[in-house]
Amino acid sequence: MLPRQSGLTRRLLFSAVATFMGAASLSAHAETRVTYKSASAGTAYYQMGVELSEAIKAGTDGNIVITLEESQGSVQNVMEVMARHGNYVFTTPPALVTQAAASEGPFAERPNPRFEEIRGLFPIPAITMHFVVNSDEGVVGLDALEDKHVLIGRGTFGAREAERYLELFGLMDSLRIANAEIGSGPDALKNGQIDAFVTASSFPTPNVIETAASMPISLVSLTDEQIEQTGSARQTIPAGSYPGIDEDVQTTSLPVIAYTTTDMDEETAYTLTRTFWERRETMAEETAWWGGISHEMIANMAGSLHPGAIRYYDEAGIEFPDRLR
Repeated sequence: MLPRQSGLTRRLLFSAVATFMGAASLSAHAETRVTYKSASAGTAYYQMGVELSEAIKAGTDGNIVITLEESQGSVQNVMEVMARHGNYVFTTPPALVTQAAASEGPFAERPNPRFEEIRGLFPIPAITMHFVVNSDEGVVGLDALEDKHVLIGRGTFGAREAERYLELFGLMDSLRIANAEIGSGPDALKNGQIDAFVTASSFPTPNVIETAASMPISLVSLTDEQIEQTGSARQTIPAGSYPGIDEDVQTTSLPVIAYTTTDMDEETAYTLTRTFWERRETMAEETAWWGGISHEMIANMAGSLHPGAIRYYDEAGIEFPDRLR
């Protein structure tokens, strides 16, 4: 009897191991990994990436796991489409997607057919221009930057936009531009190495919060005429968004979209898009910047939506322009 029982025990053990291995295999198969590339650490957009990663993981019961990667800006994010395959998600203003597809602007010397495979998923909070000055006045005009040492960063959309504004308003000849990355702005301002820095990020942005918590700062508020001259959308930073800023600040913003490519399968794109919208209100309860996202912002997208995103929007009855199909 003993050998027979041993044989039965072995068969039961083998069956249990096979069942466990099969379940583990199914679990591993069910887990989908996505790379998400947004911005440099310390910025609002990097923090958004952290929050979005957590929301997607929670909303899919861990079936989609996002790996967050630091980036030097939107141009780099789009450029990496040339080499990235699989589930690559990145953030960028829609205008850069248009330029990439047309081989214009920063993509003029690096045309690539992969850019035509970019597809949209959902909007995220808009890029908002912040002009941060070492001053205790709270809200100031652009003339506060005259004759100052200003850090605008290098190679990012924010740096290019800051330079455009300074040239547009005739300030470039009256100030010095610091040769440093934007991430060093808060420390440089606190240490007296610069007089101001310009950062482009959704509000409230961590590097401005960090600075305002440790020293008096002022934010530049643009006039109606100046905003019109920039050609960008008006954005109001509400009073109280940062310590010491007790008045509304008028500035500009640019829409930002989460994109992927045709390499992503329809089911993954569908689940990412659905989970984003289902978790948006929960994210807004934790961080204010998610509260400004609306279905209408889908229309800011350039190019085309991913078929998986289209499937979700159609099922949910969310309208969007036909040009995005």
